[in-house]
Amino acid sequence: MSLSENQKNRIKILLTKKMENKLRRYGRETTSMPFLARLIQDTEKIAAYSFIHSLATTLGMSIYEEVSVIIASENSQECFRNYGVGGAISTSQKSAIANIITELRNGNRHASIIKETEEVLKASAENGVFQKSGNIADFYMKRDNVENYFEIKTVKPNIDIFEKSKTKLLEWIARRRTPIKVFLAFPYNPYHPEPYSRFTEVGMMDHPNDFLVGEEYWNFLGGKNTFKELLDTFDTIGKEFKTSLQQKFKEIAKEKFDSY
Repeated sequence: MSLSENQKNRIKILLTKKMENKLRRYGRETTSMPFLARLIQDTEKIAAYSFIHSLATTLGMSIYEEVSVIIASENSQECFRNYGVGGAISTSQKSAIANIITELRNGNRHASIIKETEEVLKASAENGVFQKSGNIADFYMKRDNVENYFEIKTVKPNIDIFEKSKTKLLEWIARRRTPIKVFLAFPYNPYHPEPYSRFTEVGMMDHPNDFLVGEEYWNFLGGKNTFKELLDTFDTIGKEFKTSLQQKFKEIAKEKFDSY
């Protein structure tokens, strides 16, 4: 299974709206880049950089969440973005999770989400208290009666993100009190064609059982070839807006970036 024509059209509509809104509403927040202007010596390239940076910030991770819903909508029982996991966490559960994280961080155990899930579920859930922080999953999908919860993060996270995300994933299991599927997901691999490799990940995640990168994530949601067809869909919209973007860069470049 891959993307249906309906899904491709929905993604195209989403991307088109995002691009049109950005082109219409964009206004430079930074009016002066004196050092960059002197180094680059090309106002149009600086204008392009300024716009692209703003577009990336506006889209953020939300675009991936929205696309995830579109892809999963046709082959799951239900799917939502920004989904409240709910549930309470007990002191015993938090202690079990803290022990797992400490042992992973110190290299005293190998990551295994199956074993970690068993340990969290064995901990007593008595006297649990609702914890607001960490309650929201970026994306949730129920398929074949299995609940899947995802934390979608930027592809080059800071040193503490893997540890914090792993903790959150295990807390979701504690909240649900059942062996759900939990994942940290990255929308693409910045090191392609080499395997994803970042110093912060070492030893903390159980790839690919609780950690999916790029093609693994999108194909998990939509089936074989989903990632390729998704890139093709983005490419189609990019080609449609190429001329408009170039015109926008020229328009922005009319305003000097060197006011000193």
